[in-house]
Amino acid sequence: MKRNRTNNIEPEGLHEYANCLQCTQLREETLAMILDLQKRLMEGMVIPAHPLSLTSHRRLDEHRQRALTRYYLGAGAGGIAVGVHTTQFEIHDSNVGLFQPVLELAAEEAQRFIGGNRLPPVKVAGLVGTTSQATREATMARDLGYDCGLLSLAMMRDASDSELIEHARAVAEVIPLFGFYLQPSVGGRILSFDFWRRFAEIGSVVAIKIAPFNRYNTIDVIRAVAASGRAGEIALYTGNDDSILLDLVTKFRFEASGAGCSLRIVGGLLGHWAVWTRKAVELLSEVHEVVRHGGPIPAELLTRNIQITDANAALFDPQHQFAGCLPGIHEVLRRQGLLQGRWCLNPHEELSPGQMEEINRVYRAYPHLNDDSFVQEHLDEWLA
Repeated sequence: MKRNRTNNIEPEGLHEYANCLQCTQLREETLAMILDLQKRLMEGMVIPAHPLSLTSHRRLDEHRQRALTRYYLGAGAGGIAVGVHTTQFEIHDSNVGLFQPVLELAAEEAQRFIGGNRLPPVKVAGLVGTTSQATREATMARDLGYDCGLLSLAMMRDASDSELIEHARAVAEVIPLFGFYLQPSVGGRILSFDFWRRFAEIGSVVAIKIAPFNRYNTIDVIRAVAASGRAGEIALYTGNDDSILLDLVTKFRFEASGAGCSLRIVGGLLGHWAVWTRKAVELLSEVHEVVRHGGPIPAELLTRNIQITDANAALFDPQHQFAGCLPGIHEVLRRQGLLQGRWCLNPHEELSPGQMEEINRVYRAYPHLNDDSFVQEHLDEWLA
């Protein structure tokens, strides 16, 4: 390991990544950008998983796709994740041909947002497929100005841990990585503690989204990061929609290398935060304030955790193995006027039986969780 002038550890892998570049100045600039990215992600932020806006003919609605990005950034999100499950994995199909256009639209709106005292939003691109596809997508994302790639391993279901690590290292040579533990219920696979420890040792891994919807698997990831010696360099983000707030307020403490190691999940990259985003930003700020001052977790926050999970169940449809999760998100955005309909690329994806009633129920039960008034205040400017 090497140290820079500010005594921040510079992982050897970052130097390997930067050394792939021929120009010395470009290498230095790249390394500086990655270290800045690490720092920002470690501070914690709201990163909505960006939905896909379609017309009734199931074609890209560019106007409202831009409006969604404006909404997320206007609500105070620190970043956006595009090309992920919430954006619909079908866009990665070359026959659909939407991966590059959708990434371009979000990148353009993110660039327009920069100004004044606003930091550039962190742009995360979802990467899928075998090594050839994932590296091709990573190259495209990097060239479009994306900061890191959220690496899905769902399509490598039968690969060994060593094969997965080799795959990740190849993609990490192109773009910094945001690891992704996707729950098996929506296409993910079980990943071992050993895999995550080895994954965390890849120098250009800057963050991990933990979304197995399972406490045992969640602990595996966090313990593995502690064991890797990179707890201070890899930002942990929740994707566990069934325990968002609980993840954020918990201190995870393990023994690593004979010494105690404490870690926290500092933010979220969530499909749930694709709706009611302003409230998510306020929630994360509140949690960070509570954590900063220490002491017991207020009972009201634990109660709100249950309310958020109940609301998420209505939107994500676990009763039907999450079949209605994308239409559930779309329905909220439709009600707010950001989308015109719930249309998905797959015409069979619609709300499950009884899901509309559940969404109506949580709207009535928890009005403090939605940001409808904020959206109505700004909708015209986002749609302009």
